[in-house]
Amino acid sequence: MHDLAEGVARFQRDVFPAKTDLFARLAGAHRPGTLFIGCSDARVVPELITQSEPGELFVIRTAGNLVPAYTPGPDGVAASIEYAVSVLGVGDAVVCGHSACGAMTALAERHDLATMPAIADWLRHADAAPAHATATDLTALVRGNVRAQLTNLATHPSVARALNERRLTLHGWVYDIPTGRVDELDTARHSRVFV
Repeated sequence: MHDLAEGVARFQRDVFPAKTDLFARLAGAHRPGTLFIGCSDARVVPELITQSEPGELFVIRTAGNLVPAYTPGPDGVAASIEYAVSVLGVGDAVVCGHSACGAMTALAERHDLATMPAIADWLRHADAAPAHATATDLTALVRGNVRAQLTNLATHPSVARALNERRLTLHGWVYDIPTGRVDELDTARHSRVFV
């Protein structure tokens, strides 16, 4: 906690004063352009990877960057998606997977999750990932999972409506931790590397 407290002090001393105009604008308006759904993994920081300023991304982080397919009922992920699309009017949604993902590793290596029932239940949202993979290795599973989660994302009524009205574009990314490389996946299973 000492490191976190020092970080807050540096933020208040150095960062905040340099961005007071930005924070003053943000205090009265919240208009991010992109919904970014990434993994909870501490090594994957959406604002750092995209070099975004505060207020530019609406971020949802879940273990394995999983997006449950829409079902009626209380669901924090669904509520956040609906808010980003219906209220904030984001024009883009990114599902970003990453190398060395613990959730995908657990699936690929068939880890025994009997003593972790919440994790086992959560990872069922990735059941379609192997069907979207072109091979059986971890890298292919990570990419297949991004595609599967994009499919799940499209089941949300707010997303489906925005896609139908061409107000929203979905993107699948894979971030490689050791190189910093980001591949954008397309629906034809090809990819583009950001340079």
